[in-house]
Amino acid sequence: MSLYVLSLGGSIVVPDAIDTDYLASFKQFIDRRVAQGDRFILTVGGGRTARNYQAAAETVTGVDDEERDWLGIHATRLNAHMLRTIFKEYAHPVIVKDFDASHPDFTEAILVGAGWKPGWSTDYIAVLLAERYQAASVLNLSNINYVYSEDPRENPKAKQYEKLSWTDFRKIVGDEWSPGMSAPFDPIASRKAEALRMKVMILNGRNIENMEACIEGKAFQGTTIE
Repeated sequence: MSLYVLSLGGSIVVPDAIDTDYLASFKQFIDRRVAQGDRFILTVGGGRTARNYQAAAETVTGVDDEERDWLGIHATRLNAHMLRTIFKEYAHPVIVKDFDASHPDFTEAILVGAGWKPGWSTDYIAVLLAERYQAASVLNLSNINYVYSEDPRENPKAKQYEKLSWTDFRKIVGDEWSPGMSAPFDPIASRKAEALRMKVMILNGRNIENMEACIEGKAFQGTTIE
């Protein structure tokens, strides 16, 4: 029996509207793995839902970073509740969203986590949960195939990396978190993962076959940071 921690980027769950086709494919994948005895901890970002609320508040009255973060946190909690509902057959009934409280000793196949408080993203939550439940690595599922030296949408010649040290990765993403920040893995989570000597794999979550190859320890398309 293996335990895997998956940090789902909100951009693949809610790129604009909720992507039910993707969620159906993701559910089939998880269902199949659970039937084989695997267990999962899932976290999910806020996606377009978070950005819509943040933009609306900014348009009407203006918001500071803390309030912008809280809007994003509540969006992650809504998305997390959706995941728990999708997997209700074998998910722990309580979503982990308070790290000042004790964590459940879950026996179910799935545990879902969401945003906690301002200052970091659900990537950080994934690292905390991996630490708490003694998982050796985190799979970060986003809408990119690799970590790049620069945004490949702005520079098509940006270098892609298959392997990076935490030192080199943190040079790319920096040290500061800001609400709505777009980074392969957030700087605060990166610092924590480095301190724990944790491995993080960054890959395109839309490619289910590739994700399964990564889980099975086979060659996969993506970036390994350790």
